Amino acid sequence: MLFLLSLPQREIRVHNLSVTMTTKHGLITDSFKVVKKAKRGARKAKRPLSPPPTHQAESGAATLQEEEELWTLRHFDLDWRFGPCTGISRLHRWERAELHGLDPPEEIRELLQTHTDPEYSLSLWRDYPL
Repeated sequence: MLFLLSLPQREIRVHNLSVTMTTKHGLITDSFKVVKKAKRGARKAKRPLSPPPTHQAESGAATLQEEEELWTLRHFDLDWRFGPCTGISRLHRWERAELHGLDPPEEIRELLQTHTDPEYSLSLWRDYPL
């Protein structure tokens, strides 16, 4: 897109030569409207405060332990030394790795036997179609 500005011109005569020159006084703001930017934080919408945590200390510790256990299981899912993990349960994968002499961590087997929740027993890829 091409913008043309009409600048004021002045004629200069030097030794019977006529040269028309534009003056540099014309500004782009002469042709376009000036739009000021809003100040930072001037119209910041107030967000409602999140409710205070209602969990007790024991509940927080249990959640932290659960997150740590699930992280360990996800790490097991991503470790290819124990074979592929899609389409089978974590316990089945652990048993298959043990059968083939791949020495999977005993901690994983204990976690899988103590928890029956699908979040524990199924692999990281359970939500994705095969």
